Amino acid sequence: MNRQIFWVMVTILSLVFACQKSEEIIENKFRGFKKPLNFPEPTYNFAGNPISEKGFALGKKLFYDPILSRDNSISCGSCHIAQHAFTHHGHDVSHGIEDRQGTRNSMPLFNLAWNRSFFWDGGVFHLDLFPIAPIENPLEMDEKLNHVLQKLQQSKTYPTLFKEVFGTSEINSINMFKAMSQFMVMLVSDQSKYDRVMRMEATFSAEENAGYVIFQANCNACHQEPLFTDQQYRDNGIGENSIKDQGRFEISQLEEDRLKFKVPSLRNLRYTAPYMHDGQFRTLEAVINHYRREIKATKNLDPLLKEKMKIELSDLEVQQLMAFLNTLNDDNFVNNSLYHEF
Repeated sequence: MNRQIFWVMVTILSLVFACQKSEEIIENKFRGFKKPLNFPEPTYNFAGNPISEKGFALGKKLFYDPILSRDNSISCGSCHIAQHAFTHHGHDVSHGIEDRQGTRNSMPLFNLAWNRSFFWDGGVFHLDLFPIAPIENPLEMDEKLNHVLQKLQQSKTYPTLFKEVFGTSEINSINMFKAMSQFMVMLVSDQSKYDRVMRMEATFSAEENAGYVIFQANCNACHQEPLFTDQQYRDNGIGENSIKDQGRFEISQLEEDRLKFKVPSLRNLRYTAPYMHDGQFRTLEAVINHYRREIKATKNLDPLLKEKMKIELSDLEVQQLMAFLNTLNDDNFVNNSLYHEF
């Protein structure tokens, strides 16, 4: 090959690569919060915490900074991994500081702007208070909020960053939590095939459509579209586990809440295994089989399940249902570098 031609080709390839990278950067550029067309109005109060690019960046930095833990070893991102829809993928229950084993499976973090309460037991009722629970939990970050604020105040970078966002270099818990919320409310998952079908940009296959019909007949009462959760607390008949986790009862102390856990979203199931509050099911098929033949007649079993005690599905219908559930996976969300660690 002629040397001149070789270098011309190298230049062209370089330009093509640069354009591709430029498009990638544009695709993942901060654009502010925008409600998806097929979603309801969010419940988060944006007027009380307007989202800005610098606020988002500060919240992201805090989310991935191990300074929030007692020994500066783990961050929020340690148990909420972006590439796995912000879950601790592969762990039945999460591991915190000094590899201390927790008691529950980390819930995924997406579409939080529509949540009215948080965690499996609803122990936190506002996103702006969300981080205090893992920070002060001895099995997670094992730190005290006041000490976190001291560490941030004494750092070389954070006072300046807080001043740029909130107009003051004094770091308090209110602004710290607001910054983290500005990052977390931006974690919107709305680019699955299901979403494109609802926006009439795509169509289901025959198998997916059959699964959608099965889903609407058997699952939609609790996993309501388009968020695929009704945000209620229900006993789904998996029974008491070895650590005797009582779920919502541990917050409310009401007998009718014993063994009730928050209904999780069914979005991004490809990335969030294992399933349930204690991660006892490692495959999606195992979850479905629980509802087919393994429901336990617990005291507070949800009335919708008590009525049937099992969901009648043939093996073919299971495959069709799984085909539909796979349309809820959002590859764009989990691969969006805007959400990934710096």
